[in-house]
Amino acid sequence: MKAIRVAQYGPVEGLSFEELASPVPGQGEVLIEVAGSGVNPVDWKVLSGAMKAFIPLQLPYTPGVEVAGRVAAVGENVSGLAVGDEVFGFINIVGGYATEVVASAERLAHRPNRLTALQASGVPAVALTAWQALHEHARIKAGQRVLIHGAAGGVGSMAVQMARMAGATVIATASAYNHDYLQALGAAQVIDYNQAPFEPVVDRVDVVLDLVGGDTQVRSWSVLKPGGVLVSPVSPPDASLAEAAGACGKHFATRSDGAQLQHIASLFESGELVIEVQVLPLSQAEDALRQSKERHIRGKLVLDASR
Repeated sequence: MKAIRVAQYGPVEGLSFEELASPVPGQGEVLIEVAGSGVNPVDWKVLSGAMKAFIPLQLPYTPGVEVAGRVAAVGENVSGLAVGDEVFGFINIVGGYATEVVASAERLAHRPNRLTALQASGVPAVALTAWQALHEHARIKAGQRVLIHGAAGGVGSMAVQMARMAGATVIATASAYNHDYLQALGAAQVIDYNQAPFEPVVDRVDVVLDLVGGDTQVRSWSVLKPGGVLVSPVSPPDASLAEAAGACGKHFATRSDGAQLQHIASLFESGELVIEVQVLPLSQAEDALRQSKERHIRGKLVLDASR
């Protein structure tokens, strides 16, 4: 097998593309022949060393949290998956930028037929993040108004669709280039953050999904209704600002959940959810990580493991 390897924490430059021994699935695990690997901000955050205090890794390691591909071998005590099955999943915090990976069967779901393997490889982490943010942490309800910052990216584009499906009115912030895209996904109002602040043009909302952090998060308290919720997987909301706004702030780390992902797969199968992907070869992982770090990807960036 081949894999991208990180020898030391630091900048994106200096990754290697190496030949390694194929992994062997253990109890409750399967071996996946990878077709595609999703690229996520957590990949370059881990690479930078910023997370090593609470995510200790043995160097060298292979980046990548999600893949799609074909089951090539099955370990003991695995049910519901067999050799030849097409699967996808949020496999771990590392390991995905490779042509083969071992993953826990509980983290996987069957790939929806409507999606190619490359499209599916970009789904698990962002779709699970959006679902958990809206349904588990914000407790979104029909008739609510939801403001989504960073709406054109991977998590944001999933969240726009999921919030619309839940019966909410979606307001999104994004560059002008992405306005038509977000309106097609279901956003009722799109605000160009490059042209004007969002506060004067946003009526009070029930939920803010903050995918940007920093000053954008701080300014968002002013547009929340009393009793509203600000949810962010990016950075912890300030408790004192939440109290002053009479609102609630929630920060969370995405949970890998095969059963939840299987439900999300059914929404892709029915056509209720869609994804737009941009594809680079696995061998160009450095370039992919640089693009991800610039935060101007529409939809999702994925790596083609065949190249």
